[in-house]
Amino acid sequence: MTTVKSDGSESYIAKSSWCSAIFRARLACRKSCNLEAGVFLLMFMSSGRATSLRTILLENAFLLGFVFLLPSASGQKPLETLLVGVDHRAVTSLNGEWHYLVDQSPGRALYTSTGEINDKSYAMNEHPNLVGKHNQEYDFSTAPTLKVPGDWNTQVPQLFNYEGVLWYERDFEAQPKPRTRSFLHIGAANYRSHVWVNQKRVCDHEGGYTPFDCEVTAVLHPGSNFVVIAVDATRLVDGIPSVGIDWFNYGGLTRDVSLVTVPSAFIDDYDVHLAHGPKFDPDNTELTGCVHVLDATAGTAVTIDLPEAGAKTTVGTDAEGNAHFSIRVRNLILWSPESPKLYKVRLTSGDDELTDDIGFRDIRVDGTRILLNGKAIFLQGVNMHAEAPVRGGRAYSQNDADTIFGYLEELHANFVRLAHYPHDERMERTADRDGIMVWSEIPNWQHISFDKPEVYAKAVVMLREMIRRDRNKASVILWSISNETPNNSTRTRFLTELANEARRLDPTRLITSAIIGPRPNGLEMVNNDPLCDALDVIGQNEYIGWYDMPPEDADKVNWTFPPKPVLMSEFGAEAKVGDHGPVNQRWTEEQQVYVFEHQFVMLRKISQLRGTIPWILVDFRSPTRNIPKLQDGYNRKGLISEDGQKKQAFALFQRAYAEHSLGTGK
Repeated sequence: MTTVKSDGSESYIAKSSWCSAIFRARLACRKSCNLEAGVFLLMFMSSGRATSLRTILLENAFLLGFVFLLPSASGQKPLETLLVGVDHRAVTSLNGEWHYLVDQSPGRALYTSTGEINDKSYAMNEHPNLVGKHNQEYDFSTAPTLKVPGDWNTQVPQLFNYEGVLWYERDFEAQPKPRTRSFLHIGAANYRSHVWVNQKRVCDHEGGYTPFDCEVTAVLHPGSNFVVIAVDATRLVDGIPSVGIDWFNYGGLTRDVSLVTVPSAFIDDYDVHLAHGPKFDPDNTELTGCVHVLDATAGTAVTIDLPEAGAKTTVGTDAEGNAHFSIRVRNLILWSPESPKLYKVRLTSGDDELTDDIGFRDIRVDGTRILLNGKAIFLQGVNMHAEAPVRGGRAYSQNDADTIFGYLEELHANFVRLAHYPHDERMERTADRDGIMVWSEIPNWQHISFDKPEVYAKAVVMLREMIRRDRNKASVILWSISNETPNNSTRTRFLTELANEARRLDPTRLITSAIIGPRPNGLEMVNNDPLCDALDVIGQNEYIGWYDMPPEDADKVNWTFPPKPVLMSEFGAEAKVGDHGPVNQRWTEEQQVYVFEHQFVMLRKISQLRGTIPWILVDFRSPTRNIPKLQDGYNRKGLISEDGQKKQAFALFQRAYAEHSLGTGK
């Protein structure tokens, strides 16, 4: 891993963990970085000059990402971080009814005429006066309300297709205590968010699918407080994803919002995992990792305790607040789909205490095999968007997760690809509980601005937020860096650097990407995409029988891949539930089954195949799907309709997975 000396040159830390390198650079960034300098350096670096500095900055884009993406502001900003394990802390929920106001394009209340964030409009939360100062003609106190969490599209009919700025406001009570710090936690807000508490802007965030935390210690006061959040769902050419997505652009505060109170020095990040050696050792019972205590003095005690495993150790933090540990446990039961064992892991430091439920397992590749705990596995999976079955709208609740995982259990699946972005944390928690392995992905979907360093910085921020939140989830075995991106050298450099960044952050998991194509060359399909060189596992999307070739031709197709494990990460056909007819009639349930049956013939001939992931579990909204009476704004490739009716194809996969007839992984 690289770091920067005082003279600007690179040095290498041979045995530096993710913990020390990340927090050292974060501290430096908090002291010295600003938007203008950051953007200038990025543009300068892209010209080919200052190559080593470019490499360093891009490798640390997580630490710079907020700065690059935030508007400049006078004075030192409060801490912006990402608190790990918030769902296992006692918090004050701010879910419920929030007042809202619509800021029609181009967002005059949010943006000034020069494009800066306007801190003096709706964020002030003033009220119309009968005498005196004019307040810009708004009033949250008499405005209608929306439920948080939740998208605005499915709550207000007039906002169904709205993609712009919407302001939220909520009053809340707080009683700040001495020697504590308070953070506003936002599980996700799509796409750009700007947050004020008591008229002071406390943070800004770009990215619609990962959590963020804003320190509000200095702006809270005893009694009544208020928070105003402006959420802008406008699609951006230089956003991630970009403008041309094939899913519904749900806007708003789509996941939990809460107030988190912690001691003045507290645990903000931790990594507890099975020691990952050069090869799997069935006798390995060593747990290792790092706990970070923010603002701890050197030598602060940190205790890691697994009562059920009879393992406990206390270690001290270094000068940067990192407490590295290694601990042996007795009778360790490894997590697997057959035995999804979770251990209570209690972390304490000073006045702070946090208990998480963590499973321990080993995932790696051996040639063209995927090994879980040293045994070859075949991933019997399916894709799923974060859209709530039956209820509709963005999925956010435990009930949503239980419904989805109930379908997976019926399907006899052991794996799910959470497409095309990080889902609500409840999904991974439920996967941990139920023994379902997970592919988690950031939304580098098809065409984004791969040629722009500032877009790479955004991608690294999203990657780091995803990994930081979920690195302690045993169910997550694959980090995915992209889906169906164009095959060119600029994209390949971008994604190769991103894959390397993922490995630096988490060397214990496998890296993948869903690759589109190749286009058929007769009956020969040769995947020669150079991005495969950067991957541990190849994800292959293909739609033979629907977009390419007649279904029957799949029987004769031959695939050639680099010598790595292969997952067929998307394949399928559309069918409207209840539409029946001959197998050659499009949109019927019979044809969807027919396409899959011929896919099965083809898939069984791929010797490197280690998993099948049909597209998709449940029909989902997409504004690009505009055939009336057949699609009606839905992608109909689901095995289940949006209202929960199972199609014939569901039973087909149910039988195949029950019989393990598509592969064993050996």
